[in-house]
Parts: sequence; C-alpha cells; structure tokens
Amino acid sequence: MIGIPAVILFALVLCAFLCLYRIGRGPSAPDRAMGIDILGTLIVAFTALTGLHTGRDWYLSIALAWALISFIGAIALAKNLEGRAYDE
Repeated sequence: MIGIPAVILFALVLCAFLCLYRIGRGPSAPDRAMGIDILGTLIVAFTALTGLHTGRDWYLSIALAWALISFIGAIALAKNLEGRAYDE
C-alpha cells in the first residue's frame, strides 16, 4: 500500500513538471513569472515534506529561507514586469 507521503511526493513532482511546462511554453512574461513563483512554493513544500519525513530540523530552516527569498524575488520580478523601479 502506498503511504500518504509517497502520494504527496508524486503530486509535487507532477505539479513541478507542469510548472516547468508553463515556464517553457508560457505565452507571456507574467505567465512565466507565475510558473517560477509556484515552482518556488513547490520546492518549499518538498523541503518541508522531506524534513517531516526524516525528522531533521534543518530541512525546515531551508524551507523557510527559500520561502523568504522566493517572496522577495516575486516582488522584484513583479515590479520589473510592471516597469517600476525597485525603490518605489
């Protein structure tokens, strides 16, 4: 019988491939940016799942750091696509 972590892992990998497809074939830059942002969220989920499965704390620290960097990157990319400067 397949355990719940295996099913979740399969769903995360499937979603990651769909995000990579959106990044590669996105018709516009905002579509690609959204794919990159969602892929970052999937990496955070994968890292947190690995931390819960192995019981090691540092995986959750990596997930938290990746989430913060992904958030800042998404804001910077959105401002860049809008044509505004970073200090506005």
